[in-house]
Amino acid sequence: MEETKSRRLRKLLSRDGILVVPGAYDALTARMIEKVGFDAVYMTGGGTVTSLAGLPDNGLITLTEMAMNARYIAEATSVPVISDADTGYGNAVNVMRTVWEFERAGVAGIHIEDQVAPKRCGHLEGKEVVSTEEMVGKIRAARAARNDSDFVIIARVDARAVLGFDEGVRRGQAYLEAGADVIFPEALENEEEFRGYAKAVKGPLLANMTEFGKSPYLSAKQFEEMGYKIVIFPVTALRMALKAVWEYLTILKEEGTQKDIVDRMFTRKELYELIDYDSFNAYERDFVS
Repeated sequence: MEETKSRRLRKLLSRDGILVVPGAYDALTARMIEKVGFDAVYMTGGGTVTSLAGLPDNGLITLTEMAMNARYIAEATSVPVISDADTGYGNAVNVMRTVWEFERAGVAGIHIEDQVAPKRCGHLEGKEVVSTEEMVGKIRAARAARNDSDFVIIARVDARAVLGFDEGVRRGQAYLEAGADVIFPEALENEEEFRGYAKAVKGPLLANMTEFGKSPYLSAKQFEEMGYKIVIFPVTALRMALKAVWEYLTILKEEGTQKDIVDRMFTRKELYELIDYDSFNAYERDFVS
């Protein structure tokens, strides 16, 4: 029997070392992440809503849109995909459908956060959190909804910024006891907090290494030494792409030509290799009369 991507993700989490997972906002970026040699892809929720709809990460994207993008990304890669699933898009019963939809999309696991709806970006002010009991119910519902017992349920703890570090620890412990496979403490504010969290919450942990947020820039090696199992870089690829496109558009506006920046582009050959263009040419030769 072929190994599922969820089973492969669990194997990656059980091995020594840390799993470094760049974020993708579309299928092409996900394919590039795999081609470079990473073992898993993270589908960013903020990057999805920004690139898909040009909107902020304020709970403005739906389950249907997120699952659609997740399906594109999962189908474009052979490695496991971990996806943002925001607050689960409703109450605990809604979370059950969220699990079903992401399983059908082909992802290996999702994270659900303990914010109220509408949610906020985890590193911005103005967040609010639900009760521990409500989030525990969502985790239990997510576990019960799985058709694939290997599907990974990650509980994101947003309480640090709202109720303090100690409450964030208590919630992480409670979410582990409720059956979460991994705990994701969001927006910790210094290296000491990351270390302290890993000592207090005895389960697999995910670190978010986003830019321009509340957390300091730490390396994958540092997180590994602290005991974290996953580190995600959720929006870095999108930010890099946006910067490059902005620079190109500025040059085009000023000079009316792109000829002086051709050496900074992915070539046609490189793009066609990434999307496996030759295979589709071969399909046409074989099957189109």
